[in-house]
Amino acid sequence: MTASDASPPQPASRRIAQALRSAIERGELSAGDRLPSERALAEEYGAARNTAREAIRLLAEQGLVTAKHGRGVFVREPQRLFRFGSDRYSLRNRETGLTPFRLEASRQGKTARIDVLSIRRAVPPPGIAERLKVSADEESVVHRENHYFADDEPVQIVSTYLRWAEAQGTALTQPKTGPHGIYGRLEELGHTMTRVRDEISARMPTPEEARLLELPPGVPVLEVLHTSLDQDSEPFEVSRYVHRADLTGLLYELPVE
Repeated sequence: MTASDASPPQPASRRIAQALRSAIERGELSAGDRLPSERALAEEYGAARNTAREAIRLLAEQGLVTAKHGRGVFVREPQRLFRFGSDRYSLRNRETGLTPFRLEASRQGKTARIDVLSIRRAVPPPGIAERLKVSADEESVVHRENHYFADDEPVQIVSTYLRWAEAQGTALTQPKTGPHGIYGRLEELGHTMTRVRDEISARMPTPEEARLLELPPGVPVLEVLHTSLDQDSEPFEVSRYVHRADLTGLLYELPVE
């Protein structure tokens, strides 16, 4: 092999990152463990502190570690909060009295919190108007924006759109919608969910989404555009879910027709 065939040496920061990643994969560094300081890493690997800092940044981009202000850098928990597909809307779950998100969090030993940011009458985006079969030129929907947390960690942003003609004057325009959440109130209006349509995509977050979800650098989001259809196959609710991809998984078990 000639010198020109040899692979160029890895930058020192990547070699340090690889060594730490291997230690995490072997279990030598477990979830919740604190990484050595930049100074300690620099001394151990004979590198400059800024090289050690770059190595930690590379690990953070891969979702392996997270920095906690004033405390240090820690190995991330690998657990994910799963958003189950068809099961999350099952009528069998009604006896729990919990909304789908609270039920999913409870099943996984997490404490759910939902912050209602705003509820307002609005002009819907064209794609929402098309799916709900309402006008895109007037305030034809109620727009509810909620932020969801599991164990006080932000996991998703949800924008829900309902027809204004149906929602006005009901609990659907209030922060607390009552037993079984919005789906309980929509059933009272004659809409029983019998089918859902979820359009799923992955992308990088907007700066505002990254701020609200407290995303580490390089972590993408999963976007789920959900449409609920009733017993007459009519759409009656559309929600856009923006999930942290490092804390969320999607699981669907569907019949094959």
